[in-house]
Amino acid sequence: MNPRWIMLWLILFSLPVLAELDYALKPRLIADDTWLLEGSTENFTKDNGGNIVNVGFIVTEAGVVVIDTGPSRRYGEALRQAIARVTDKPVIQVLLTHHHPDHALGNQAFKDVPIGALAGTAELLHAQGDSMAENLYRLVGDWMRGTEVVLPGEVLQPGVKTFGSHDLQLLHLRGHTGADLAILDRKTGVLFAGDLVFYQRALTTPHSPGLAQWLADIATLQGLPWTLVVPGHGPIATDAKPFEQMHDYLTWLDHLLRDGAAQGRDMSELIRSPIPERFATINLARYELTRSVTHLYPQYERIQMQPINTQQ
Repeated sequence: MNPRWIMLWLILFSLPVLAELDYALKPRLIADDTWLLEGSTENFTKDNGGNIVNVGFIVTEAGVVVIDTGPSRRYGEALRQAIARVTDKPVIQVLLTHHHPDHALGNQAFKDVPIGALAGTAELLHAQGDSMAENLYRLVGDWMRGTEVVLPGEVLQPGVKTFGSHDLQLLHLRGHTGADLAILDRKTGVLFAGDLVFYQRALTTPHSPGLAQWLADIATLQGLPWTLVVPGHGPIATDAKPFEQMHDYLTWLDHLLRDGAAQGRDMSELIRSPIPERFATINLARYELTRSVTHLYPQYERIQMQPINTQQ
């Protein structure tokens, strides 16, 4: 058969499959001018297409500010369509909270507007973006088709960035990836915490510089004059429960790893550790504990060995 006919048949065969890949994004108004697209608290699957993240946008007098762009080009395009159903104002700014693929691989759909991020976020996305995109393709399949890494072109600095009547306070924190942007809208009190805050979904730690830093960041965020908290993953809240849960979980995990290293326990033992009942409702708790022990325990073991090395 002619190769061109083969290619045509392949395209026609794939069209029905691709047509079914609809994120069906439905923005929800959570405060004045402020909209949320809430993702699942599950892991990446071919059923959810990687839509496990909370993405937001603020409709200001000057235009629309988008906070994170989602896990794929297809998601980013669906996000722009969802915004257009809410307002006819143009998108004028994208703010990335960090470099992880579920937050930044929708950038392709926003190449025509400034995409801002912390310098460290841009560096991490440049270094790790392609491998993260490939891994996500393995997890969710055709939802990722055509997705390429688009780097932010604007370096954000801590301070206040104003859009219309919305003064957005930008905070440079480090606990989740080493370069984490949190955004407080001083007009509404909405705090977009990014993945510094997970709520009712176990936190991920592959690039965390350390749990002590993360705990310090939680204290910083909780001390802000917020009225509503938007976690990177999980339901929004008007009380301090997301911060309390994060502090409790991070403290427990730190003690587990610290005590394990002091007792000389091996990694496989810690992975099988009982999860406290108070965390039973947190989604993916066992899965993320396994990953966190794998990521973080070697650091605790090295710290435990330092006094011995010093004596030698």
